[in-house]
Amino acid sequence: MALATTSSSSISSHAFGSYLHPPRRRCARRNVPVSPRSEAEVQREEVVIVGAGVAGLATAVSLRRLGVGATVLEQGASLRSGGTSLTLFKNGWRVLDAIGVADDLRANHHRIQGMKMRSASASAAGAATDVLREFSFEEEAPGQEVRAVERRALLEALASRLPPGAISFSSKLRRIARQGPDGATELEFEDGRRIISKVVVGCDGVNSPIARWMGFSEPRYVGHMAFRGLARYDAGAGAGGQPFEPKVNYIYGRGLRAGFVPVSPTRVYWFICFNRPNPGPKITDPAALKREAMDLVRGWPEDLLAVMRDTPEDAVVRTPLVDRWLWPGLAPPASRGGVVLAGDAWHPMTPNLGQGACCALEDAVVLARRLAAAAGEYGEAMRAYERERWGRVFPLTARAGLVGALVQWGNPAVCAARDGVVIPKLVRLGPFLEHTNFDCGLLEPPPAAAP
Repeated sequence: MALATTSSSSISSHAFGSYLHPPRRRCARRNVPVSPRSEAEVQREEVVIVGAGVAGLATAVSLRRLGVGATVLEQGASLRSGGTSLTLFKNGWRVLDAIGVADDLRANHHRIQGMKMRSASASAAGAATDVLREFSFEEEAPGQEVRAVERRALLEALASRLPPGAISFSSKLRRIARQGPDGATELEFEDGRRIISKVVVGCDGVNSPIARWMGFSEPRYVGHMAFRGLARYDAGAGAGGQPFEPKVNYIYGRGLRAGFVPVSPTRVYWFICFNRPNPGPKITDPAALKREAMDLVRGWPEDLLAVMRDTPEDAVVRTPLVDRWLWPGLAPPASRGGVVLAGDAWHPMTPNLGQGACCALEDAVVLARRLAAAAGEYGEAMRAYERERWGRVFPLTARAGLVGALVQWGNPAVCAARDGVVIPKLVRLGPFLEHTNFDCGLLEPPPAAAP
């Protein structure tokens, strides 16, 4: 997760000397020819998007609805099938409505009706109930729409709105450099291809090489990690579907919390957040990952444990939680020349508010609208996008980090106050979800040309 950053002075004095990682011996990929480096074979584009994740695909679809084509460059050989589920609140669904994919996803994913907040210690002690508080979204936050959506399904829905060939797979970026006085940017790929584009949108995720090239710091590890999994209840396997009501279940312990939420008739998403001073070595053995997750919550409520047992080993992931606070006057600008960041590449945030994917979707619509109206003046359009979005994403990133720090406390007295006073008597769901009232507005397609 670490690549060197090149300073702006070296970029201007050495136009093509900014490598994303050290040169290494290059092997031609099967069925991917290595292009010669002649100027005649340089591909020229108006808009290039690096990364076919949520932000990248949503930006491409938004631009297309506004009559602007874009090429999406994805380093993988196909859409990313990894990951588990994303929780989308009504601000995220407004974006999906605006770009035309919401109804397809709604048809296959449960609408969540409410939330249960539960105590792990009460369950372990054999109390009559472990429920600290129960909420109904309709009563506490009228109009709220919450669904957990499989990441794979969301990416496929977005990609289906793009024309064939719009996504170029196996496009691993090797270096990036400014070129010429017009602000166009050259991208060079591991297979030898070169692209020069007027606009480059960096949607290459939390560990974005483009963000590092622009001078952003590494995302900050916040001191806790997360296990995530997706349990399967396929009818063909005799399970007959998952048995849970459509509610989020949050279970709180000391320095440890977990939860699960039904995604669809056959899928249930679960998570565990736990404190750890450093991320530690990466574990690649799926069986070992699942055992570690089960050991963390041994003795916790049986319904959580059952969901975890019903999860295939290859559907469990463990990740460090990170963020980046965009302090005014300290963080670099979100754009440089013809390069601009969106989504996790710009503002990674912890999942404590469920707003990472929602904000990436919002970025996509706002940026697309600015670029489509730019009439070639892309630099000002990018700066306007940053001004519009910074006041939204900086407070949410900070708030998500603070909420996570509070709920991960392990002090017994603090946890007792949380379980006995804060959750049962003080928490109000409506005000807590005020940030989900953001409306990205409509994406109006360009008027049809006169005959």
